[in-house]
Amino acid sequence: MEPIRTILLPGSVLPAQAAYGGLIAALGPDVEAIAKDLELYTDDEPPADWTLDTEIDGVLREADARGWESFHLAGYSGGGAVALAFAAKHPERLLSLALLEPAWAGNWDWSPAHTALWKQYEQLETLPPEQFMPAFMRLGVKPDVALPPPADPPPAWMAKRPAGIRAFLRTFKTYDLERARLAAFRQPVFFALGGLSNPDDYGDIASRLSRVFFPDFHLEVFPKRHHFDPPHRIEPERLAELLRRHWAQAGVGAVVEPVETDPLETHGG
Repeated sequence: MEPIRTILLPGSVLPAQAAYGGLIAALGPDVEAIAKDLELYTDDEPPADWTLDTEIDGVLREADARGWESFHLAGYSGGGAVALAFAAKHPERLLSLALLEPAWAGNWDWSPAHTALWKQYEQLETLPPEQFMPAFMRLGVKPDVALPPPADPPPAWMAKRPAGIRAFLRTFKTYDLERARLAAFRQPVFFALGGLSNPDDYGDIASRLSRVFFPDFHLEVFPKRHHFDPPHRIEPERLAELLRRHWAQAGVGAVVEPVETDPLETHGG
């Protein structure tokens, strides 16, 4: 039997292997999962002309180098925004799409609360580096969530992250996520949402995508998780089972038994 092939895109903070190592182990040997780092961090500074299209080109190079005509794509946060943009531009290459709290999903049909939140994100660009990351993280969670302290000393790769996050925020303002092409995407879409994440951000995105697009859309809520302790790191075994079920629905890989979940914890899109 052919292995299940998937590319996993990280967010704008953790490197790909650190983000997805636990999930890859939980998926098992019959899943060929590639944790692909963002093109954004290839050099010390983001390329001046970097956009989501730069990341799309990187995904295409990765798949083509492996001879993958089609594959599953999963992305978290900034990588989730890349995954959405890839689905709009190259739907013929994807067997399915998995979105783990994508950071952005187009600039249309925003709720008033989501619009107000993004005004706060725009204000981050004026902050000095020592204030930027704490303020950025605070916007992604509910007000009463206690965030972990930063690593002391920080890892070497962290020095690139504020500039990388700013690059994402800039391209989100102007990138043309092709709404009509996204609306034509018919492959299964899985969305993982943390119950402690900011509902005006990721909850709003989940609601909009399920309402406007994607006829085959499944929303899975992880009640105790938030954007900075996401399920692919904290609950990799549960997420691995859910992804395998999702991929089986796309007609690839072995049929797996449904995952038993508390009905109060799972909400259909």
